[in-house]
Amino acid sequence: MKKTVSLVLGSGAARGNAHVGVIQALEERGYEIVSISGCSIGAIIGGVYAAGKLKEYREWAESLDKVKVFKLLDMSLFGGGYIKGDRFFEKIKKIIGEPAIESLPISFTSVAVDLLNQKEFWFQRGDLIESMRASSAIPSIVAPVTLNGQTYVDGGVLNPLPIVPSISAGADYIVAVDLNGPMADLTQPKVDKSIEDENTKSAWWLSAKEFLGLDQSENNEAEVEKVKKNYSDNWGRLQTINMMFETMQESLAQYKLAGYPPDLLISIPKNISGFYEFWKAKELIEFGYEVGIKAIDDLESPIPRYHSFPKNS
Repeated sequence: MKKTVSLVLGSGAARGNAHVGVIQALEERGYEIVSISGCSIGAIIGGVYAAGKLKEYREWAESLDKVKVFKLLDMSLFGGGYIKGDRFFEKIKKIIGEPAIESLPISFTSVAVDLLNQKEFWFQRGDLIESMRASSAIPSIVAPVTLNGQTYVDGGVLNPLPIVPSISAGADYIVAVDLNGPMADLTQPKVDKSIEDENTKSAWWLSAKEFLGLDQSENNEAEVEKVKKNYSDNWGRLQTINMMFETMQESLAQYKLAGYPPDLLISIPKNISGFYEFWKAKELIEFGYEVGIKAIDDLESPIPRYHSFPKNS
């Protein structure tokens, strides 16, 4: 008989692709996931899995490159620099359809924050896509979501690792995946930073030009330069805001873990990728899989260890 797992998927933007690898590891080792609670990208990956479309999501995620990602982010240049998220969720909708949470074959909870009432909110019924959007609306980065007169933002504001919703499932194990783990000395291939930065700037500009319908061949150089500067300034601001947000989430996660320790914590180092680096999906998925396998080995060892992370040895 398969051992059952209540899976808790934390917030962490692009690092969330590591969740896909962890899920793959659990399934390969014979565990049955009977419940998922997720926050932000954890709610997105968890919802896609609960809808039975993780394979399709993975194929799409691994096909992304830098230019595709920056086009997907659809930044609103003159609306406070928000990432609207419309293009991203239109793609998610094409992958999973528009299911209701209560129609999913496993228990699912998407955690957001009700901004006006200043409290955590659990989506356990209703439109799955809308619950994902509400859970992943990072304050000052992604536009807030308004549903039924309430305004919602990213669940990571109060609970970046939502363990409590998973308890009632009564699974054999609660497994939590924290995407804001301690920084690690990761072996990375050497990259010509100047080339990488130039490529990234080019990707921003290609996305900006497409969004605004600009053509640099036209005689509008002054307007082009103005827009280009606005785009770069907004992006730098978003990166700074996200760093502050992740610092807050790391501390909050530690409080949640102290109050409700799972049977196994899988910790993904926060320096493995930037919040927008969705083009690293393949390596992040593979990393999550490797971490997941080693974590399960720890869980199944004669002396199980609560915290698992592959050391550089």
